[in-house]
Amino acid sequence: MKADIHSFESMAALDGEGIRYAVFFTGCPLRCAYCHNPDTWFKSSREWSAADLVKKIKRYKPYFKNGGGVTFSGGEPLLNAKFIVETGGLLKEEGINYDIDTSGSVPLTDDVKAALDGAELVILDVKFFDRDSYKKYTKGNFDNFIAVGKYCSENGIRLWLRTVIIPDINDNEQSIKKYAEFSKQFKFEKYELLAFHTMGFFKYENLGIENPLKNIAPLSKDRLDNLQSYLNRCLYTKTAGD
Repeated sequence: MKADIHSFESMAALDGEGIRYAVFFTGCPLRCAYCHNPDTWFKSSREWSAADLVKKIKRYKPYFKNGGGVTFSGGEPLLNAKFIVETGGLLKEEGINYDIDTSGSVPLTDDVKAALDGAELVILDVKFFDRDSYKKYTKGNFDNFIAVGKYCSENGIRLWLRTVIIPDINDNEQSIKKYAEFSKQFKFEKYELLAFHTMGFFKYENLGIENPLKNIAPLSKDRLDNLQSYLNRCLYTKTAGD
């Protein structure tokens, strides 16, 4: 079995615990208005077998100390769930774990469950807390990612949540409070907010794709820190001010 892979990142430090080797698959069922990697939407014709991929990865094994390993990302990695299961088995033989960084935007098939079951950690992108906003800004199926999050929660799979905060869309305390309430249906270890940025805007131009948020400025670090603090208060205190 082979999978189309967009790119790799060695020594990745923000894609799970420890130093990790990130594998970015091509293909995604979503078309998020704020996507910073629209180049991953399309196949690249760079196919890899599981054996060849593991051969490449295991050269970095000395760096996978203190909980490091591989993170499958994308695009949407769970479009390649069967490939992840095969690769994960080979990685396990080498003593290497894997994480999955996913939008949860695919149906919860047996292959998807198997890929999730084998993960050391699942990082789930909580894009929006309501069906209408999810459809408006991602064009995806709201129920799919909820099913993935609940499956992880109900089966003891370690789960982190992440949400991108976009100016003029969800960068306000009212939205953050709703994210906090929405997230209570999941069992997770951490909920992290990420700042919308414009570093990928040039990709839209190169691909000839309309950028729906081309006039939106990046979210400031101060604003992100304030909203993260507010989210933490909503999650971890009995009452939170507005």
